[in-house]
Formats: sequence, structure tokens, C-alpha cells
Amino acid sequence: MTTHIILLTLFAAMLHAIWNTLLRGGTDRLWSMTIMCMTIAFTCAVIALFLPLPASASWQFALLSALLHVGYNLCLVRSYQCGDLGQTYPIARGSSPLMVTCAAAIFAGEKIEFNTLGGITLVSAGILILAVKGGELAMPGLQYTLATGAFIAAYSVVDGMGVRVSGNSLSYTVWMSALWGVLMPALYIALRDSKSLLLWRPGLRRAAAGGLVSLLAYGIIIYAMTAAPMGAVSALRETSVLFAAVLGYLFLGETLTLRKMLACTVIAAGTLMIG
Repeated sequence: MTTHIILLTLFAAMLHAIWNTLLRGGTDRLWSMTIMCMTIAFTCAVIALFLPLPASASWQFALLSALLHVGYNLCLVRSYQCGDLGQTYPIARGSSPLMVTCAAAIFAGEKIEFNTLGGITLVSAGILILAVKGGELAMPGLQYTLATGAFIAAYSVVDGMGVRVSGNSLSYTVWMSALWGVLMPALYIALRDSKSLLLWRPGLRRAAAGGLVSLLAYGIIIYAMTAAPMGAVSALRETSVLFAAVLGYLFLGETLTLRKMLACTVIAAGTLMIG
């Protein structure tokens, strides 16, 4: 991986931690995520006016990715309803890089170098260390958290394959995100109603801002996957857990325990191996 791809991916990881921090205090995460998606859809619709259409070969990937993103949203909401954020987020993010590496090798024909695979393993292990409490990973709703990680891996590989045949990474990102952004409010209305979706709530601006930040973060990741192996990009992206730990310490009054510092060291070592 080149230096600029590594730096861009780490920047995207920081953005990912920021929007999760913004939304952490939300009481209705399904509504918050839906507002995020509506913001993403509106923004992408405007940007799409100034971009060419992605190649036809990429549309099947864009639609599949949009559906997978909706599944990811639902599993993430459910896991947050069942489990502690401090465990749920690291397990979901930490379980995905190795899944991405294996899936990219199977479906996209990627060959991963030994040092890169070792770095991915270290990053995943470090993130999972952050999730351990009382010496075990057992937690309420663990199945939903692992399903979230599987959805992350699935849409990452699909987007990695789609963007490579799209002819324009920005166009692909915009149209895939627009599809995702339209599907989520439709699902919300089917599960609840349109009235509660359109009501003004105190967290509306925060959710909308989170949508913009998340769009920028994932757009950077999709661009990075055009120039670097999917597994390596995915592993670096999941260092968002490291940024989240720092943000929690600086702004949320959370402590930096020995376990957290050990995890950060392992993540940093893995990042150096990938680079």
C-alpha cells in the first residue's frame, strides 16, 4: 500500500469514529440511522447531477451493496439494543477484516502477502482485545454483533469489486449510497410509520451531520480499494476503534485502561506491518 492510501484510510477511520461518537448518545438509533441515510441520499442526488453514470457492469454490485448496507444497519441497531457499545462496536468492526481478506481471495482473486495477512490478524486481534470484558466475549446479542461484522465484510467486498469495474469510483460511491439512502427510509416506514420519521427531534442535526461524515468516510474507503487490497484497506479502516478510544478519553470522560493500551499497541503494530 502506498503512503497516501494508508493516510487516506486512516483519515477515513477517524471520520468513522467521529460519526459513531456523534450518534452514541441517541435514544432511537433506528430513527437516527434513517435520518443519516436520508441525508446521504439527498447529498448524493445533488452530487450525481455533476458526474457521469458508472459503467453498467457495476450496477449489480451497487444494488447488492445497498441491500447489504440496510442489513448492516438493522443488525447494528439490534446489537446496540442488546449489548454494551464498548463491546458491540469493537467486535463488529474487529471481526470483519479477516472475513474481507478471505472473501476477496475467493471472489476477487486477490493474493495477500504474508506480512499483510499478519498485519490484518494483529489489527483484528487488537480490536477484539478491546471488546473483551471479564476474560470472555460472551454478551447479550452477540449473534447480532457478529452478523454486523459479516455484513461489513460482505458489502466491503461487493463494493471493492463493483468500484473496480465502474470506471469512476466517485460515481459508483454516489449512486450506491443514493440507493442505500432511499431503501432505509422505505424500510423504516414499513416497520413503523412515516409520521414518526418526519417529526422534528432534538437529535436531527446531529444525525444529519453523522450522515455527511459517514458518506465522506466510506467514499474514501471505496477509493482506497481501487488501488490497494481489500483486506488491507479493511484492516486499516477498523483502526476506527483506536480513534474511538481516544475520542472517548478526550471528550466522554472514559478511562484508558491497561487492556485498552495493550490493544492500541497491537493495532499499531498491525498497521505498521500492513504499511
